[in-house]
Amino acid sequence: MKLPRFLAPLLLIAVLAVGSLLAYRSLLVKERAPQVDYVLLDGSKVNTAQWAGKVMLVNFWATSCTTCVHEMPQVIATHEKFKARGFDTVAVAMSYDPPAFVASFAESRKLPFGVAIDNTGAVAQAFGKVQLTPTTFLINKRGEIVKKYVGEPDFAALHGLVEQLLAES
Repeated sequence: MKLPRFLAPLLLIAVLAVGSLLAYRSLLVKERAPQVDYVLLDGSKVNTAQWAGKVMLVNFWATSCTTCVHEMPQVIATHEKFKARGFDTVAVAMSYDPPAFVASFAESRKLPFGVAIDNTGAVAQAFGKVQLTPTTFLINKRGEIVKKYVGEPDFAALHGLVEQLLAES
């Protein structure tokens, strides 16, 4: 069977349109933050399900990471700027970081947010086998990972994105 000449370009356009639509829809589907339990330095037990309805910044870091130490004042400033509006932060210390070093760092810097020690590496594993520090995830109110930063984020751009996420219902 031979197709009329005008039909081939129309068929090609239809196939391209469907492919484009599918590609666009895949961009809209966001990965969900994993369900994981962790313990904060103060001994409280937390589950990521408790983040529902908040915009969360999850920062994987280590006291031996110079970039982590350098960016921490900006992480603190970001937390302070948005905390009254439904934003929260958790700093997850890597499994290789000595707990005494983490506790000392958190105390000396007066970190105003939860600090978790990921002794077993389970939290880093659940977030996609995080190995590089700093690695930071921005999570929306629905528990979807909106952005992953490996290395120090552009904090001005991060603040703009946090503003957008806080404005969402």
